[in-house]
Amino acid sequence: QVQLVESGGGLVQAGGSLRLSCTPSRSIRSFTDMGWYRQVPGKQRELVARVLSSGITNYADSVKGRFTISTDNARNTMYLQMNRLAPEDTAVYYCNGGLNVLGRFWGQGTQVTVSS
Repeated sequence: QVQLVESGGGLVQAGGSLRLSCTPSRSIRSFTDMGWYRQVPGKQRELVARVLSSGITNYADSVKGRFTISTDNARNTMYLQMNRLAPEDTAVYYCNGGLNVLGRFWGQGTQVTVSS
């Protein structure tokens, strides 16, 4: 079983920054893609940012220019740098990774709360 462990969530004021981390239980190089999703109560989980094994990234329109997804192979960790946070960014953030025939895996989620 593949595990993804997130950290870095918390409470921050609007305009502030947070960095989320996701460390998988196997080499990050083995994933076809990895990404961050978020979910608020009563709404569907939505893609925030994704990075392919090729290095190509894509972002939700709502976070473009504010959030940056990256990977560090040496630390076997994926990051989401979140700047200029707004109250509407409040959600549980989930790490996700794809492993070809093994399917997709999710982390346990980390709460991000942005106060106005």
